[in-house]
Amino acid sequence: DFLDSKMERRRKGVFGPPAGKKFILFVDDVNMPQRERYFAQPPIELLRQWMDYDGWYDRKALAFRKIQDVTCVGAMGPPGGVRNPVTPRFLRHFNLIGIT
Repeated sequence: DFLDSKMERRRKGVFGPPAGKKFILFVDDVNMPQRERYFAQPPIELLRQWMDYDGWYDRKALAFRKIQDVTCVGAMGPPGGVRNPVTPRFLRHFNLIGIT
C-alpha cells in the first residue's frame, strides 16, 4: 500500500513514479523474514514476483499492476542466527557484492 500510494497511473494497468523520475527501493536485511513450513518467505516472494513479472496484484481490485521505472537494491548479512538463507530464484536478479 505504501509503494502504491507513491506511484502514478501512466495508462491502464501501468504504474510508476511521477513522469521524468525513477524510484529506488532499498530493502535492508532481505534475509530476515522467517521461513514458513515449506521454506517460503512471503515478503521475498512478493519482491520476486515483481522482478519476474514486472509488477504485482492490487489487493483491492484483484488486477495485475505493471510497475515501471523502479529499481530494487537490497542488503543482507550471511545466513546464521536470525538470518535465513535466501532462495537462488530471488538472488538471480541481483549483482552480488561481498564486503567484509
